[in-house]
Amino acid sequence: MRRVDIQENVKILIVDDNYDHAAGIRELIKIESDYEVIGTAASAEIAISLVKKYHPTLILMDLNMPDMDGITAIQELRKIDEKIKVIVVTGYDDSDLIFRAMKVGARGYILKTMAAAQLVLAANEVINGKIFLPPVLAAKFFDHFHASFKEETRNKFDDEENLLSYLTQREDEVLELLTQGITYKGVANQLFISETTVKTHVNNIFQKLQVNDRTQAVLYAINHGISNRKMKAAV
Repeated sequence: MRRVDIQENVKILIVDDNYDHAAGIRELIKIESDYEVIGTAASAEIAISLVKKYHPTLILMDLNMPDMDGITAIQELRKIDEKIKVIVVTGYDDSDLIFRAMKVGARGYILKTMAAAQLVLAANEVINGKIFLPPVLAAKFFDHFHASFKEETRNKFDDEENLLSYLTQREDEVLELLTQGITYKGVANQLFISETTVKTHVNNIFQKLQVNDRTQAVLYAINHGISNRKMKAAV
């Protein structure tokens, strides 16, 4: 699908540590649009260097990066140039991730399974100043927004409880296993996910609990009763 509005000198940066997927996106953009891909980055650090050098119009950003979680990466990249537009292209349809990505400045969010059909359309919309969320993801975003608002209102006088309530169900599961002294690899095996995905969840936990490392996160969970909190929620 060719873009409708004429945009000159549109430069796109692809940030994805999966070489095959990044190459596929690059080829799709070349075939389906007139936009220029100025490079691909397999890590957030490389992406930061390329943004400083080229100042792209649009970044297509995977959230599962080896050196920095995607939410933090978006924040760091937009610190360099706040005019840069970001579309998240990921395999995760977690409502919390969608909400947080848009909150830190992403202008679009699509799944890798949708990319072939919707990527260029998303790029066109975002480059022309619009927001792009496929209907199924928009529903998740607004459901999470309303749920977060209700939870914040309900717990506004209990900040300690609020921090734990920010965790998603999967983050709860990861943190619970960490409190048992299980390694990241062990957590990955028990939850049937990759170790990289575990690290992404752990980084999210650190941010939500406002801690800097695993020890602090575990202590917070123990001191504030993550198990008790989950039991109350079940009742």
